[in-house]
Amino acid sequence: MTEKTYKTSAVFVAACAGMAFFGVAMLSLGPILGKLGALVGEGAHSLPSTLSIGIILGTVIFGPVVDKFGYKGLLIAASVLALAGLQGLARFVQLPLLHGSMFFLGLGGGILNGLTNAVVSDIYDDDKRSGRLGVLGAFYCIGALLWTLLNYFIADYNVPLNAISIVMALFIVFFCVTAFPKAKPSENVSLSQSLGLLKYPALLLFAVVLFFESGFEGCSGSFTVEFFDKTTPMGTKAATLAMTWFTVGMMAGRFPLGAIMRRLKALGTLYTYLSVALAGVVVFTLCNGAVGAGISMALIGFGVGATFPVVLNYIGGAFREQSGTAMSIAIFIALLGQFTFNRLTGNAFTVGRYATLPALLVTAIVAMMCIVPIALKYAKNTK
Repeated sequence: MTEKTYKTSAVFVAACAGMAFFGVAMLSLGPILGKLGALVGEGAHSLPSTLSIGIILGTVIFGPVVDKFGYKGLLIAASVLALAGLQGLARFVQLPLLHGSMFFLGLGGGILNGLTNAVVSDIYDDDKRSGRLGVLGAFYCIGALLWTLLNYFIADYNVPLNAISIVMALFIVFFCVTAFPKAKPSENVSLSQSLGLLKYPALLLFAVVLFFESGFEGCSGSFTVEFFDKTTPMGTKAATLAMTWFTVGMMAGRFPLGAIMRRLKALGTLYTYLSVALAGVVVFTLCNGAVGAGISMALIGFGVGATFPVVLNYIGGAFREQSGTAMSIAIFIALLGQFTFNRLTGNAFTVGRYATLPALLVTAIVAMMCIVPIALKYAKNTK
């Protein structure tokens, strides 16, 4: 048994900080896309797709790198990339430069998302993993909520961007002085071993579940404010405030997730949460004011809060020796969903087809409900 060379609590704090930054990255465009559109024109609707490309590439990179070389160096590099992206978003109004900034922000954010999930999976055993992954996911909500609230209260989006950048820079210093788990044994991270993971149906099926989950979160995070602004009389400011209830709901769903899973088990937990999300989308489609919008977003946020922690808990437990690579594969397929849903929604919004958003959200939830029991069945045979 290898000697433990790190403090679990310090690594968990670092992971939570990295996940909070990913929350900022994922919702970076949601509150300000309309403002950017006024500055650069309709081309702003293509920025979420560039963010998705960066996140997908970061997801591909992180798994094999952390399994072979460890977590610390890549965590610092990813944070610097995300920081550069935030500063570019604050300083540029030219569309090509904004695309570059969104790519760096997405690349850093994609690495942070996968890396933080993988390191938390590694430092906790089966009895604590799902609960800790739920808390980690709640910090995604904290970052997203902080970003959204700052933009609600401060009209100039450059101020929140610079404030978040300062906090991120301080945490980069913390990452530099914190010890992390060492790399996996070299025999576990060969190319043949990595490709061998693709033979497991449970991994691929869970990845498809995350494809729809990530697509759901991506398009709702990037386009909900504009949807409410264009289809209801509430205006941009009220729509931005309604968006905060999405992250509040998700946070409320993730903190008690470990306790809920102990009572309902994985399938019962996911079905309960996704049913709440489906009810939220119905309210989302029918609402015409700020109160209904807030209720719908809280229900949707709560309802999708369980999917990533529950699925990654299974993947982390089943593939402990290659947890980074297994999560890299799963999250890569997941974020193809984010790219696909963002592209479909962006193209639809460009021509004024705003009803596409709720239709895609319903499609994602129904698909997850159909695939989850099959994935869980195969997962039992994998463990």
